[in-house]
Amino acid sequence: QVQLVESGGGLVQAGGSLRLSCAASGRTFSLYSMGWFRQAPGNEREFVARVSWTGGEYTLYADSVKGRFTISRDNAKNTVYLQMNSLKAEDTAVYYCAAARGGGPPTNPYEYDYWGQGTQVTVSS
Repeated sequence: QVQLVESGGGLVQAGGSLRLSCAASGRTFSLYSMGWFRQAPGNEREFVARVSWTGGEYTLYADSVKGRFTISRDNAKNTVYLQMNSLKAEDTAVYYCAAARGGGPPTNPYEYDYWGQGTQVTVSS
């Protein structure tokens, strides 16, 4: 079992930055690939970024955030981060972190085994 708790959301002006954190419980955190998804009202949950269980060797980003967001992980702290820069109004959503044990398509939310409760990010224009 892995429990995930996100933090760091809030209200920010367009062009600003936020850093989301996701703290995980469990001794096997380092074996999971970790992803960030987001969901705006009326929209489906969409992929944002993923980092492999080995750390910085493999990261993947949605085209909409590439160059602005950076995902990273600290296995010693059982934490994954999402640094969000140059935020836009369209980034407004609830952001969720998720853990995947398998090697399926990283952008598919059904490939993830555990989810956090989400943290709200609101970007004012």
